[in-house]
Amino acid sequence: MISAQIMAWLILAQADAAPAAVGEQPPFWAFIAPYLPIVLLFVVLIILPQRREQAKRDKMLNAMKKNDRVLTSSGIIGTVANISADGKEVTLKVDDNTRIRFLRTSITHVMAEDSNTDGATTSA
Repeated sequence: MISAQIMAWLILAQADAAPAAVGEQPPFWAFIAPYLPIVLLFVVLIILPQRREQAKRDKMLNAMKKNDRVLTSSGIIGTVANISADGKEVTLKVDDNTRIRFLRTSITHVMAEDSNTDGATTSA
């Protein structure tokens, strides 16, 4: 089985690995080190993409101007008729005589200018 020399070596190795003093605590970084990769992964996978998406959305809302076709968070498609002086409200023209005020933050998408949502086709 296990020889006496190997057994003695294992006992000595365990004695060397034991802490010198009973009240001695490991350094502070030893507690923090396992959590650093988790925090780094969280930042890379969650926070950075979210910031990128928010910057893209802010750029879209700031570039919005009169006569742009937009989609609201409630699914209403309309044309920007007016933007308030403070920039917080947008008036959308939904139909010929229908205008609705929305908060600028409720605009989810500025539609492409060449999109045709009426279903009408142009023929040459």
